[in-house]
Amino acid sequence: MIRFSLKCNKNHSFESWFQSSEAYEKLAVAGLLSCVECGDGQIVKSLMAPKVSTSKAKAETSLTTPMSDAEKALAKLKTEIEANSEYVGMNFAIEARAMHDGEQPARSIYGEAKPEEAKALIEDGIRVAPLPFMPTRQIN
Repeated sequence: MIRFSLKCNKNHSFESWFQSSEAYEKLAVAGLLSCVECGDGQIVKSLMAPKVSTSKAKAETSLTTPMSDAEKALAKLKTEIEANSEYVGMNFAIEARAMHDGEQPARSIYGEAKPEEAKALIEDGIRVAPLPFMPTRQIN
C-alpha cells in the first residue's frame, strides 16, 4: 500500500491509499478519482515527503491517528456510532427487516450487508445508509 497526497483543480488537498503506484495511475487515467471536498475529477499528485519512522509504534500511530479535520470528524462519527449502536455484523439486513416488520424492538444497529441486500431493504422502504468507515473488528 502507498499513500499519496492529492490535489484537485480547486486546490483542495487530501490523501488517499492505493495498492501501488500503478494502481493510482490506472484509476487516474480512467477518470475514477475525485476530490473528497468538491467532487472535481481532475486530480494530480502533489509534492509529498515520505514518513520515516524509527519505531513500529510510531508507524502504527501515523496510520490510525486522524490528521485532517475531515478525518477527525469521521473518527468522531465512528466513535459515536460504535458507542450508541449495536454491531450486528453480516446479519444487518435480517435485523433491519425484523425491526421494520415489528418482529424485534427498534434499536440503533450497524453492520454489513451485501449490495443486493441493501438494495432490497431500500426498495422495501427500510431506511438504511452506508457508513464511511469499516467496523473496528476489520481493521488490519
